[in-house]
Amino acid sequence: MLRPVYQERASLSDTQSVLLIGNRREDDPITDTFDEILLIITSNNEVRIQTKHYSDGQRKAAMHIISEQQLLHWLLVGTNKKIIDWLILGKIYFDRDEYAERLKQRLSEEPLFGRGIKMGMELAKMIRAYNEGKIHFERKQYMDSYLYAITTLHHLARMVAVKHNTLPENTVWSQMKKIDPAVYKLYEELIGSEEELEKRLDLVYLASEFFIHNYTNEASEHLLDILSMQTSWTIQELHEQDELALYSSDLEFFIEYLIDKKLIETTNVKSKNDFLFHREYRIAKL
Repeated sequence: MLRPVYQERASLSDTQSVLLIGNRREDDPITDTFDEILLIITSNNEVRIQTKHYSDGQRKAAMHIISEQQLLHWLLVGTNKKIIDWLILGKIYFDRDEYAERLKQRLSEEPLFGRGIKMGMELAKMIRAYNEGKIHFERKQYMDSYLYAITTLHHLARMVAVKHNTLPENTVWSQMKKIDPAVYKLYEELIGSEEELEKRLDLVYLASEFFIHNYTNEASEHLLDILSMQTSWTIQELHEQDELALYSSDLEFFIEYLIDKKLIETTNVKSKNDFLFHREYRIAKL
């Protein structure tokens, strides 16, 4: 049924790979209950996702055309877990320059794809929540601070899961019971202790500061590796890096934090205005 479809797609110059994923049992969640999934990876990034459904009257199939950019985003951010199953379980019918084969190999060698960037993103989000929560705490706005404390611990838990080569689940606190009971205990104390809220928050922020300090070097490696690729960078050049774009609004905040920790330094470059300089960024010199 699908042969004419994938043959047509395979003939296009921007098609990288065509994979077929069959269901292994009735109502298989991996195939979204379809009998077959036809996964097509394309180098054309103009449309990130295209989907079509087919039927021969008895069986049903779905075709997903995914751009390389979208595929990379899913693999790095981890928001579409079934894409990994599709890549691993899919039978390759067309593979330009062994694109899918090399991707399968990388996934087998690196089960948690993009571990470095995942840690960096979670640390950046944790630091932002920590800073905002600490400000509310110092102003004695404890209920507002409490919401940020929960967010701080949430990103800490996700970062710890990634450190242990485990993809963070929606039920991340169930994961923490097994992975890091100390982090789980901190969360449990915040939401369940009979201590005054002020004391609970104080404990969370003290502990969070400790974890942030301990994880900074490891979680910033991905960003620093990219910075090492050239002498210095404008902030726009950094935003245009595909992987750094995943940091979104947290990128500049994270960079400023790493400047404060003396891992990144700034340099002034002449501009057209004699009274202003362009501010650029580079790895701090030892």
